[in-house]
Amino acid sequence: MRNATFMNETPSLDDLALFQRVAEHGNLTAAAREAGVPLPTASRRMTRLEAQTGRSLFLRGKAGYALSAEGRALATETAGLTTLQRRLCRHLDSTPGPRRVRITAGVWTARCLAQRLPPQPTPTWLPEFIPSNTRLDLARREADIGIRNRPPDHPWLARQRTRRVSYAVYGLPDAPSGFVTLPGEPLPPSQAWVHAHHGDAIATTATDPRLCLDLTLAGLGRMVLPDFTAATEPRLIRLSPVIDALTHDEWLVSHHEARHDPPIRLALDALMQVLT
Repeated sequence: MRNATFMNETPSLDDLALFQRVAEHGNLTAAAREAGVPLPTASRRMTRLEAQTGRSLFLRGKAGYALSAEGRALATETAGLTTLQRRLCRHLDSTPGPRRVRITAGVWTARCLAQRLPPQPTPTWLPEFIPSNTRLDLARREADIGIRNRPPDHPWLARQRTRRVSYAVYGLPDAPSGFVTLPGEPLPPSQAWVHAHHGDAIATTATDPRLCLDLTLAGLGRMVLPDFTAATEPRLIRLSPVIDALTHDEWLVSHHEARHDPPIRLALDALMQVLT
């Protein structure tokens, strides 16, 4: 039965959106931080929401704010609220002009996109590349679009397969036998492969992949590169067969509701055209 104190009140959309954030995170602290709400206030609002709906929405415990069966049913109904709220806020906060679409991708894919994205006569969106050395959470809208080397398993994410990416060893025709690579950890798979299979043949290192490529082009050694990157450097030749262990499918990933936002939809179409 609904709490008599709240029985004449209808839950606010803000409280329902906060509830949906809790459902997405499974954690009140993370939901409150994302919503910009103090934790005690968020707790009170969720308690009030339970009273207003007359339902026990959470299984509170050490695991956080896990949803009860009634909570999962409500989360199904509120699934679009946080996306709508974010879109409205971004729309109201945005200045006139093209919308920035946040893209996270590996360094070589980002370089490929920067080189090949077609110009827009009247831009409606602009790419904003976000560093990919940390795993950004697309489900929580830390980026708008991600380009990944495996399909996502999160239910909030949509995916499209773009292409098959292959790698090989490249260098100048007279390249010495030593490798140019990144130092230390963490390493992307291609550079981890060099350390694992040719660790005793590393000629030199650099902290940036593009600098590694420049050193390779200067003739200081050879480098493992995706074939699509090597194709843009006519001085390089392939010095090995395709490395099967590094070959993978590439996936274009976005939040399943955000992909209908017109600037993001246009960006997805443009990226797909380049990547395929």
